[in-house]
Amino acid sequence: MSEVINKLTGRAVVHLVDDIDTDRITPARFLKCVTFDGLGDTLFYDERFDADGGAKEHPLNDERYTGASVLVSGRNFGCGSSREHAPQALYRAGFRVVLAENFAEIFFGNSVTLGLVCLRMKRQDLESIQGLVEVSPQSEICVNLEAREIVVGDQRFSVEIPEVAREAFLSGQFDPLSVLLEGAAQARRTYEG
Repeated sequence: MSEVINKLTGRAVVHLVDDIDTDRITPARFLKCVTFDGLGDTLFYDERFDADGGAKEHPLNDERYTGASVLVSGRNFGCGSSREHAPQALYRAGFRVVLAENFAEIFFGNSVTLGLVCLRMKRQDLESIQGLVEVSPQSEICVNLEAREIVVGDQRFSVEIPEVAREAFLSGQFDPLSVLLEGAAQARRTYEG
């Protein structure tokens, strides 16, 4: 069984943009990897760096948000191709939570199996969090899956997550491989039976 995920706390970086597709999250030329190690360095690469590798102006390049583990974005996050590399890049860059208006279905499913928590929020709440983070980049974002809420300072925000994903996180059964391996002994007994 994977670890139970109920409460997560971290600082946020805001990239409140709509229709961020998986090719923007990690460009196709980085998909040739044998393992997912190092994919965190490719996160939003073409938006963050020029052709010579020089840093562009981008929230992920802003030192105030270094070490953020919560990404705040817009509508239709993770759309486009169904590549697993996109949530892997986010996870390997240190993100554990993505807040957005909604998510592409396959991206969401790939994220759940990693333990990357994707929560839906109203646009006005995302904009409120954006304002709080811009004023105080060190603000802690406290996610409580059991209560379905986020706390930032003295403000509380409701979040939505499909119940099956919420239960998987709360029970620690979000990684299908771990669940399968847990049942290996029982499967062996049944087979030998």
